[in-house]
Amino acid sequence: MNFGKRATNKKRNALTSRSTMIGKKAHVSLLRVIFLSLLAIFVIGACAGLGAFKGLLDSAPDIEDVNIVPVGEATFVYDANGNQLQKLTAPNSNRMPVTLDKIPKDLQNAVVAIEDERFYEHNGIDIRGILRAGVKGILSGGNFSEGASTITQQLLKNNVFTGWTNESTVQRFTRKIQEQYLALQLEKHTSKKVILENYLNTINLGNGNYGVQAAAQDYFGKDVSELSLSECTVIAGISQNPTKFNPAVNPEENSKRREMVLEHMLDQEYISKEQYDECLADNVYERIQQVAQQQQQEENKVYSYFIDELTEQVVKDLQEQRGYTESQAYNALYSGGLRIYTTQDPAIQQICDEEYANPHNFPAGSQVLLDYRLTVKHPNGEQENYSKEMLQDYFIKNENQNFTLLFNSQEDAQAHVDAYKASILADGSEVVAESVNFIPQPQSSICIIDQYTGYVKAIVGGRGQKSSSLTLNRATNTLRQPGSTFKPLATFAAALNEGGMTLATTFEDTPYKYKDGTPLYNYDHAYHGTVSIRTAIQESYNIPTVKAMEEITPALGVEYLKKFGFTSILDTDTELPAGSGKYFSDVNLPTALGGITKGVSNLELTAAYAAIANGGTYIKPVFYTKILDADGNVVIDNTPEETSVVRPSTAYLLTSAMEDVVKKGTGKRLQLNNMPVAGKTGTTDNYKNLWFAGYTPYYTCAVWAGYDDNTVLPAGTARTYQQTLWKTIMQRIHNDLPSKEFEMPSTVEKASICTKTGLLATYSCKSVTEYFDTETLPKKYCDGHFFNFFKPGNNSDDEKDEEEPKPDDSVDVPDEITPPETPETPDVPEVPDPPETPETPDGQTPPTDPQTPAEQ
Repeated sequence: MNFGKRATNKKRNALTSRSTMIGKKAHVSLLRVIFLSLLAIFVIGACAGLGAFKGLLDSAPDIEDVNIVPVGEATFVYDANGNQLQKLTAPNSNRMPVTLDKIPKDLQNAVVAIEDERFYEHNGIDIRGILRAGVKGILSGGNFSEGASTITQQLLKNNVFTGWTNESTVQRFTRKIQEQYLALQLEKHTSKKVILENYLNTINLGNGNYGVQAAAQDYFGKDVSELSLSECTVIAGISQNPTKFNPAVNPEENSKRREMVLEHMLDQEYISKEQYDECLADNVYERIQQVAQQQQQEENKVYSYFIDELTEQVVKDLQEQRGYTESQAYNALYSGGLRIYTTQDPAIQQICDEEYANPHNFPAGSQVLLDYRLTVKHPNGEQENYSKEMLQDYFIKNENQNFTLLFNSQEDAQAHVDAYKASILADGSEVVAESVNFIPQPQSSICIIDQYTGYVKAIVGGRGQKSSSLTLNRATNTLRQPGSTFKPLATFAAALNEGGMTLATTFEDTPYKYKDGTPLYNYDHAYHGTVSIRTAIQESYNIPTVKAMEEITPALGVEYLKKFGFTSILDTDTELPAGSGKYFSDVNLPTALGGITKGVSNLELTAAYAAIANGGTYIKPVFYTKILDADGNVVIDNTPEETSVVRPSTAYLLTSAMEDVVKKGTGKRLQLNNMPVAGKTGTTDNYKNLWFAGYTPYYTCAVWAGYDDNTVLPAGTARTYQQTLWKTIMQRIHNDLPSKEFEMPSTVEKASICTKTGLLATYSCKSVTEYFDTETLPKKYCDGHFFNFFKPGNNSDDEKDEEEPKPDDSVDVPDEITPPETPETPDVPEVPDPPETPETPDGQTPPTDPQTPAEQ
């Protein structure tokens, strides 16, 4: 390097030259610009950040509008005695909120110790916890898995920011900022006790349990207030990961977490070392497994037929009476924390259930109806569904053109299922889902109502094991032809009430044809001459009934059926099915005999007979008395609707005639040993439907029997098993009830009348004692038998001349003679009888029993 004078001067001149100085100034200016730019960017960024931050806070929910109370609570159903029948829950609503004073202090401390140890000190967010979680995240190489959320924040996350499970990273960042902001605001307005109480009622504790009360009952079979310290620590350890730490499913993992809970409680001086050791030594998981087995059995228990119908009625009433949408009604039912008080009498329901489970009450050699569904995945990846109808078509083509889904044994049905499935899987397809049910046949249903209140005391919607909830309910949801049970309702109620007729009014039981020329017969193919209305009811004669309907007009008969509560009656021409161009109406004469288009439900038939038993006042049947919300406020007061259908005198006259049905008519097998019974038998053409609807001074009951697919009940089968069920069940119900008679109203009088003319009897008449409404009591005396006075049998001795009951033959005919008591006794050859319920109403052929077989 040259350090000479010349070189030094040259360098000095270069440094101080004008060009050099300009360069230096430019460099300094550039640095200044860069600095100022960076400063501006920082300021702008800070302002933008502050603006964005303020925007996030401004967009957060208003603290005044925030609701930290958990949403979704189980609904409870109670019987008439106040005992719990059922708990109804949606997947996220198995919650039973309790106040903090009902939650053990040990459980409160355990949750605070493991989840938010400075809960009682911080103001909503835990700065120390955030810093600790951040340091651990950095030291672990970016694994920020340790949470720093306080109990207050978690409460807001679960009850306010409910969509957090599906949020993106940006959304999560936004939510965390708003969550922390609201946590600070919430703790300014709300006490720690309220926050902790709502949190303990909110948290997911596995097994579908939300809140500590649901968890306590599920895992330990007790209320949360009864939990021990050891049990409290089990529950406190679940919430961080409800699946992983589920004590019933993963006891080992929960045990590890529980030990951490105990260590935190010991460190924070909530428990002593002695308590710590005692809890670790407690074999709490063995108790949990025992309870879990019991709970599993309860969970597998399907809804009863009563609960099935109850849920339908509650949803309907919430819509009609409270203005709910269908979705809101279902949410209220399964997540609204309702308390539903039903009318079900547990003792009566148990009797019904027991008798329907007794195979001796049903025909020997019962069959099964196959209900089948299959879903398979084909080798090409496509899924395909197969129905029972497809199975039937397969065997119609490959086995028998008359093939049905009715089998003589379950083994036979299963063999056909296996063969059908094998044909489908032959190409290598795999089963995705399969449902097989074998439904006993013939079937039956029963309804029992307290006629004075309209309360449904018990129902059974079918025999056999109920495979799932909300299945076919034959007591309420199927329509069947009512047969002769319709005679008192469709014809004689109107005839006695406003048709000017009495029980003594007579008709000539002689050959008769409908207007279209179709002949009408009685069940016995015989004619009986002059027949009174009482006798027509007692013996279930068709021709006098139709003649009575003809006089009062079918329109009036249908009007009365509507008053009796039947909703399936067609009082105008109706197109069935829609778009078919075919119209049907029940305003015709065959309706007198139960020959109607759609049929009726058992529940509505029972309610109609209950109206007669209730002195002529119809009460719409109810399954519950009231619905309360979780706070005890009335949601629905289900006061029954009442309608006067017939006068009390008319109701009593019908009752008197139907007592004779049981005493000496077609229902002699239905007598109870300590109680009067009034009722009516009913059998439709070819024994497709068997009925008995009757009542005592206490209860009204109707039993239906038949095949789900309308198969004719085979000859040789006990065709009176509906009567066996009715009598057995009602006798058990009435065994301990005081005997009493049907009450006769003051508007009814009795008089001795002529059996031929229905007028007041004289010494020359063959007479009987009859009951009358005081307004229709005959005023004239009969004078047509004077010259026959001395003929044998013509006198006024009521007891001597009253018609004797017919012998109890064993000829198996509908609505008439009683077959042997035991199902095993074979029937004697039956009398060929025409349809009791004509299939051709005034020239039309209604679609009888349109409902599809069971489960469809």
